[in-house]
Amino acid sequence: MTKKEFTGNKKAPMKSLLAKPEKRFVDFLTPRFPRFLETYHLTLMTIPWSAGVIIFGYLAGTFSHLWLHLSSFMLFLQWFTDAFDGAIGRYRDTGLLKWGFYMDHFLDFVFMSAVFIGWTFLFEGTNNLLMWFLVPAIGCLMVNSFLAFGATGEFKITYLRTGPTELRLAFIIINTIIAFAGTELISVALPYIFALFWLGVVLVVYRTQKHIWKLDMQHKANNAKESA
Repeated sequence: MTKKEFTGNKKAPMKSLLAKPEKRFVDFLTPRFPRFLETYHLTLMTIPWSAGVIIFGYLAGTFSHLWLHLSSFMLFLQWFTDAFDGAIGRYRDTGLLKWGFYMDHFLDFVFMSAVFIGWTFLFEGTNNLLMWFLVPAIGCLMVNSFLAFGATGEFKITYLRTGPTELRLAFIIINTIIAFAGTELISVALPYIFALFWLGVVLVVYRTQKHIWKLDMQHKANNAKESA
């Protein structure tokens, strides 16, 4: 029996607004990275970045919203280390394909959850509850990607022309609005953001299952032809 090649390190082509300029930047800088920084160092840096967004969210809710600028800096740093950990691993042939796949995406979920947890310190009542319920929404999107990968062998992380980079940028914009204008505007918009986010989750899952159903039907038809 031929051993099937692991393809989790090979993402489907990124189809998002910032995918092309991001790839050019990563391709340019990867060969120039300091040798002492390894792929696993960058992956594990998501742990302090996650702690940072929670701490700065608490400080923003307790003392001053200006602390959210440091939360945004954590978002930038997590984007930077996340963008290069896999690229450096492939460039240097580190060999940590399965470990990188597992730890990178597990910590991505930890970080995204930490962002919403950090925001819970800024809101009260219903809006606080909505923030907590956005954590499983992120979880649903990531689980959808992993299960679709298991079913199709294609690992896709961009949906509806949006990927992790665009999501982080949206989070930074929200932080900036709150830092300068307070929570009032976001408080009014939050129920609509919540509804749109979950609507996006439902749409992504619907389109994914429809694609997998079609693959199953094609496989069934091919088997019927071979048996005829």
